[in-house]
Amino acid sequence: MNMAVKIGRLKLKNPVMAASGTWGTDYLELSDAGKLGAVVLKTVTLESRTGNRSPRVCETASGMLNSIGLENKGIDDLIENKLPRLNGIRTCIIASIAGDDKREFKELAVRLSACKRVDAIEINLSCPNIKYGVNEGLIAHNEKAVYTTVKAVREATKLTLITKLSPNVTDIKVFACAAEAAGTDAIALTNTFIGMAVDINTGRPMLGNITGGLSGPAIKPMSLRAVWEATKAVDIPIIGIGGIMDYKDAIEFMLCGASAIQVGTANFVNPNSTVEIVEGIEAYLKRKNIGGIGKLIGAIKLG
Repeated sequence: MNMAVKIGRLKLKNPVMAASGTWGTDYLELSDAGKLGAVVLKTVTLESRTGNRSPRVCETASGMLNSIGLENKGIDDLIENKLPRLNGIRTCIIASIAGDDKREFKELAVRLSACKRVDAIEINLSCPNIKYGVNEGLIAHNEKAVYTTVKAVREATKLTLITKLSPNVTDIKVFACAAEAAGTDAIALTNTFIGMAVDINTGRPMLGNITGGLSGPAIKPMSLRAVWEATKAVDIPIIGIGGIMDYKDAIEFMLCGASAIQVGTANFVNPNSTVEIVEGIEAYLKRKNIGGIGKLIGAIKLG
């Protein structure tokens, strides 16, 4: 059974990845990351960030709101302390980067390209809890900013590039095309949807940042729609994200055109969910007598 997929120069043993910010080395005692296609690391910035004020997480109906704010210890800590801990993991490692402008993104790409343990770079343009250096707020909400940022990173590295876009736009096709034109190898859809929740006892927002990113099963239908639309607009692979809790969800994304998928919120519920999804997809292909994962991608029947 051929489960392998190719994203740019990156060859994955299977299409299942752990999404950025939802997997850590502490999971190694609970799940075998070597069985995954890849692990996307928590987004890193040039300097350390303390993140947003608490509360940062709250549960909602069929989902979760978070407003972490890209808290991390910076690129030096990642290279010196975190990457060495990943040497024994037999899967692809994808670094996720964020910055306030294209200069910062470019510098991050240059430094990570020199790290042997980094196999690809995911450009996080779409964290809904961060204001980047553009008037409209997020880089992912500005077509020109998407193009110039991705182009700067493309010029700085030969590693496979994945651009993570925001679903909080009017027409996702426009932004997918901008990223493709700038040289990204793949597009990841979707990041979280902007939402909020209120405590009726206190009359206050549930999050310290007031709004946050909604993830979990609640966003799957909207994320599927974004993937479906993007696959019709670009010729590069789409990585589906959003509400994938089991193998059935993953297969829905692939039928809609996703070449691979990332699992996020499910990791908080079941640390072994990614491995179970890999096994579930393989069992599905055997049960349906489908020779390989490639025959599943974009195979939705519309007539």
